[in-house]
Amino acid sequence: MLTKVIQFIDRLTGWFGRAFAWLILLMAFGMGYEVLVRYVFNAPTAWAFDMSYILYGTLFMVGGAYTLARNGHVRGDFLYRLWKPRTQAAVELVLYFIFFFPGITALMVAGAQYAGRSWRYMEVSVNSPAGVPVFQFKTMLVVAGTLLFLQGIAQVCRCILCLRTGEWLPHEEDVEELEDQLVKQAASGERDKAEKIAKGRDDA
Repeated sequence: MLTKVIQFIDRLTGWFGRAFAWLILLMAFGMGYEVLVRYVFNAPTAWAFDMSYILYGTLFMVGGAYTLARNGHVRGDFLYRLWKPRTQAAVELVLYFIFFFPGITALMVAGAQYAGRSWRYMEVSVNSPAGVPVFQFKTMLVVAGTLLFLQGIAQVCRCILCLRTGEWLPHEEDVEELEDQLVKQAASGERDKAEKIAKGRDDA
């Protein structure tokens, strides 16, 4: 049951993370267009700055739950990595309830109030004369908070499962770091070399 809950939430936050990742392309095209018209045609846009922080801010906030699902957040693990899995799980479980859930709940409540006020008067950006709407951007506070809260539930389930079994349920991986690929290739190469040496001895 716990495994199914974890897998469902991981897939959900993974879908949102991958869907919103396309915003980086929109931002790249928008900023590329701004550079072109500003420096080639001397006709800067009035909306480029607003577009850049809205798209990047949305990507950053919604990507938080996705990163947590993939165990990608930076942690100070100089002690943590030396502990047994059950110890790690026990400490994480306590910290989720002391720090994570209260903080995310506050984000959701305050974000809902903040976004509600913005929607009531259809707020626009004050950073440029373009009048770019920002009420939809502030709604992302609630969306991001909700996704993080759900992913927090999945992480708590992971901790409980680890306390029961003594092992961490592996996180889903969409991509692999280059350094990890190089380590695996090096290990595979050493293994192949050792097998060839052993085979040569057997043949001899």
